[in-house]
Amino acid sequence: MFWPGTLLGLLAGWALASIPGALLGGLLGQVLDRRLKVRTWRGLLEHLRGGPQVGDRELLFLLLGRLAKIRGRVHDAHIQQARAEMLRLQLDDSARRQAIEAFGRGKNGGEMLEIGLRQRRGHEATAEGLLLACWRMAWAVGAPGSAEKQLILQWGDWLGLSRARIQALALGAERTKPAVTPRESYTQALRVLGVTPDSEPEDIKRAYRKLVSQNHPDKLEGLGASPERIAAATEKTREIQAAYLLVRQRRGFR
Repeated sequence: MFWPGTLLGLLAGWALASIPGALLGGLLGQVLDRRLKVRTWRGLLEHLRGGPQVGDRELLFLLLGRLAKIRGRVHDAHIQQARAEMLRLQLDDSARRQAIEAFGRGKNGGEMLEIGLRQRRGHEATAEGLLLACWRMAWAVGAPGSAEKQLILQWGDWLGLSRARIQALALGAERTKPAVTPRESYTQALRVLGVTPDSEPEDIKRAYRKLVSQNHPDKLEGLGASPERIAAATEKTREIQAAYLLVRQRRGFR
């Protein structure tokens, strides 16, 4: 295992006071490594810089990529769920490309996940939004396994959320199943959005944005709604997102 602070302390101590300095410097460096929990030069640099070095959106898709890969391979349902999150955030083309790149990097994990999460301790709204999206990804291919659950619980701990809150967020995704998928009826998707086959793309987009705004679970969370109401709103939002994805693909607009 590589400990950058320890090596840095050894070198600095040796330069200042030969062997005794190296021993003291190595000891102090090891204390720094253990306290910051870093194992790479990049990780040490990020800690010393202070402040988030990865944006909320980038961190989200890093986390989703890690979850998607934890079962060994990424399934089509994982990709669809990542796309649904992009739709939920209403990302433009440039932001979508960045999200896809972060999703790919996230599959390899890395300590940047821990650093990014720990830097968001105390930012409750951001923390809960990240974990709620993670639970949705965990349910993308069926009931989450122990690996997914343990990973999300660990992330919640790093974010400073209680286990009770983490489990409450899980309820917002546990019963979430897309009511419309590419294999289902195009007509059904149109009904979900409240549009017709002749509706213009801009009208469909407006209908989608209005429905998401009306049913978004984050609003209920801010109002202190019960976990059951939040779960129902999450399910409805995902239904709307899946319907919009299908209609958009069928009609060929972005």
